[in-house]
Amino acid sequence: MSVAKVEEITATSSKSFEDALHQGIARATATLRNVKSAWVKEQHVRLDDSGKISEYQVNVLITFVLDD
Repeated sequence: MSVAKVEEITATSSKSFEDALHQGIARATATLRNVKSAWVKEQHVRLDDSGKISEYQVNVLITFVLDD
């Protein structure tokens, strides 16, 4: 039997939602062991003064299995 834990992380990118997601997962897998899945909970954008998108943000739930 295994036990898993879920942690929520936030990642940002000036390029795209996909890039923010890749950066967030890369950071999570560098820090956590046994990462098994990720679920995008929310997506947000930040706008600059002219109304253009300046940053993409994803909130991601990361599931990883705890060591025995």
